[in-house]
Amino acid sequence: MPWAGPATITEPTTLPLPSIKTPHRPATPSTKARSAAPPAALSGGSTAVPVSATLAANEELAARRRRGEPVLPLAFGEAGLPVHPRLAAELAATAGVGAYGPVAGSQRLRAAAAGYWSRRGLATDPDAVMAGPGSKALLFGILLALGTDVALAKPSWVSYAAQATLTGVVPHFVPTVPGQGGVCDASSLDAACRASRAAGRPIGAVLVTMPDNPTGRLASPAAVRDLCAAAERNDLVIISDEIYRDLVHDPATAFLSPAVVAPHRTVVTTALSKNLAVGGWRIGVARMPDGAAGAILRRRLLGIASEVWSAAAAPVQQAAALALDEPADLTERIMRSRSLHAAISHAAARVCADAGLDVAPPHAAFYLYPDFEPWREHLRGKFGVRTGPDLVTLLLNRYGAGTLPGSAFGEPASALRLRLATGLLYGDTDEQREQALAAVDPLQLPWISDALTRFGDILTDIAA
Repeated sequence: MPWAGPATITEPTTLPLPSIKTPHRPATPSTKARSAAPPAALSGGSTAVPVSATLAANEELAARRRRGEPVLPLAFGEAGLPVHPRLAAELAATAGVGAYGPVAGSQRLRAAAAGYWSRRGLATDPDAVMAGPGSKALLFGILLALGTDVALAKPSWVSYAAQATLTGVVPHFVPTVPGQGGVCDASSLDAACRASRAAGRPIGAVLVTMPDNPTGRLASPAAVRDLCAAAERNDLVIISDEIYRDLVHDPATAFLSPAVVAPHRTVVTTALSKNLAVGGWRIGVARMPDGAAGAILRRRLLGIASEVWSAAAAPVQQAAALALDEPADLTERIMRSRSLHAAISHAAARVCADAGLDVAPPHAAFYLYPDFEPWREHLRGKFGVRTGPDLVTLLLNRYGAGTLPGSAFGEPASALRLRLATGLLYGDTDEQREQALAAVDPLQLPWISDALTRFGDILTDIAA
């Protein structure tokens, strides 16, 4: 089927103003040319940042659905589950609160976040917590507050590098430990820091994801300790994005936050977007480092927040406080979500492995990162596919399957790795999604089985 092209931002059409007729001074061609030209601020200088690859892919698939075209949504990292009724009721009950609150967030929310982290072995004072309209905004604010070049794992979430660029610093991609994700290899980080200092662009921070997006893998405690040692050697702030922490498939899996190893230099962020599937509510919290570093960062971040978002929405803060208190019914919901994510992402990984692709079984959330390298010669000979973006285009044009290339996550374009997200395979309605959550074996539900079968058929057709 024909493809309409990638989602793009269309500049708003400028309507012509009514002309003022002056018989003595008619408009000249040069005057008309000047009036049609964009203002100088829009005609050059600043580099435009494209729409986030994940959001652009989601909008493209939505447009195809509206046209009645079949799609297989594997591009967008959304949890794909209904809002828990208790959370919705809490939000509705406080919808009448319209006043601004404290920039750092309400005392109620900060106390709940402090309790959440304390129960995970990170003793936290409410005054060390900052709230914001999503952890994404908090991460941007933190990068802006630090104002230093930042090391990123290669691959890593699409927005990290874009946000660093927006703040005017340079993102430095550093390889991960083989077989692990989200955390830079310590020796490679040392080398990157030496090179950046020699080039006059010292790296001052390293951003890690625990567990990882795009690979779905969780770095081992040993890798985390090595990372923290490298951060000490190079005097780096560690930013630990732990939004997927509660979605580690096996609760017995060892999870070591960098904040446990290096509390004086680690800031931690999390949110409710993934574990409770309320990404549209935009609420997140950050835990400042211990000691003087935390006081400095909090002061800077408060100033930035006061000028950018003022305060997170009060009703959403109230609902988030309830969630972070972890009542039994919401804890049960997260447990069911975790099991569902595990079942479907592992099934998708088996489809990839059975087709002959290289894929590491996911540890957490709803991501996998298969490598089509074993098919390189076949893809080039049959389809003219030479790069990851070529492969993504093939899957979208020929099969209606939305995916993202490794190049969106910092990999070279030549890499044939794709990020697949399975969180939107749980159903098209809230009723289907609730059934998926409640099912003993969600793989037996016809809409999920059909989606995975279709995915397998696509790979079979490509490989033929």
